[in-house]
Amino acid sequence: MSTFMGYRRANGEAGIRNHLLIIPTVICSNQVCSRITQLVPDTVAIPHQHGCSQIGADKDRTFNVLAGTGRNPNVGGVIIISLGCEVVDPIALAEAIKETGKPVEVFDIQSVGGSVKAIQHGVELAKRMREQLDREQKVEIPLSELRVGVKCGGSDATSGLASNPALGVAADRLIEQGGSIVIGETTEIIGAEHVLAGRCRTPEISDQLYHIVDRFEKEVERMGADMRGGNPSPGNIAGGLTTIEEKSLGCISKCGTAPIEGIVEYAEELPGKGLYFMDSPGNDIECVSGMAAGGAHIVCFTTGRGTPTGSAVIPVIKITGNKQMYERMTDNMDVDVSDMLSGTLSLEEAGGRIWEEIQEVSRGKLTKAEILGHQEFSINRIGPSL
Repeated sequence: MSTFMGYRRANGEAGIRNHLLIIPTVICSNQVCSRITQLVPDTVAIPHQHGCSQIGADKDRTFNVLAGTGRNPNVGGVIIISLGCEVVDPIALAEAIKETGKPVEVFDIQSVGGSVKAIQHGVELAKRMREQLDREQKVEIPLSELRVGVKCGGSDATSGLASNPALGVAADRLIEQGGSIVIGETTEIIGAEHVLAGRCRTPEISDQLYHIVDRFEKEVERMGADMRGGNPSPGNIAGGLTTIEEKSLGCISKCGTAPIEGIVEYAEELPGKGLYFMDSPGNDIECVSGMAAGGAHIVCFTTGRGTPTGSAVIPVIKITGNKQMYERMTDNMDVDVSDMLSGTLSLEEAGGRIWEEIQEVSRGKLTKAEILGHQEFSINRIGPSL
């Protein structure tokens, strides 16, 4: 049986990393959180611009993304730092994360006496919690427990011809092992949604897929915009993509051939095994952050133009079919499948190369984004600020 090395959590889940996560509930506590990570090694913060002046579903989304990120199995412990007067309830956030059984500490800057005292207090908590996490040992975990997100960004013609279909082969292999794949980017399937709808397990799931596409298009229309004005992007067009349909057909190939088991909302926890579609924007960092909040262990990210995007709590594997870009940006790229285009590497061989990288990363190998310290994090907004 194939396995990876992971940390078994109190709730039975397993993580491939053991992060100590510092969560600001609001933009006002970003600096304190960031300063603590500078002073305590092997900690990561997720600064963001939200948490205040939000209402309704928009406020709930911020809460859910923060909670989901803290609940991600790659996170071993959490420190939540609030200002003390924001709309995101830090105690409720702590309780949502504590349900997993991992250690969670929470305090607010106003109560401890300002930024300096808050940094001092946070450093003391972080050092103690980091020491506790460092004593945890890795154990063998079946690959059937692995959850991988598939994402593309900075696409060009090589994405649809090489890296995306190769990733699809790797996605199929994980699902054959009993694992889970999540694909997102609602904006990136427009024009090809009928292809994915035909792969849905039930008519009800197919209807859900059409619903989220229609919902997005109506929102774009409400804003007085046209999808054709922003998709494909200028970079996509310069890379040889000319229509939404062309881009979308390449995009959907990266999730392989398995049936779609369900549709989940942005940052919603994946409910089971197999292939799922997450309603998310095409924006690289917002999409990856949503997948992390949904419980993905890894994101495989194909790119032809080149992008350094990483993630705060999950490894991001960069894959390309563009040889020239790979040679220019080798600092950022993990897997090169460009030999597919010269005919010297088969689709199955390219997919096998990605599949091997997924397994190595799950067993502890650092991605280029991790080595370079890319810890991007962003929350998708759905409403105005008050």
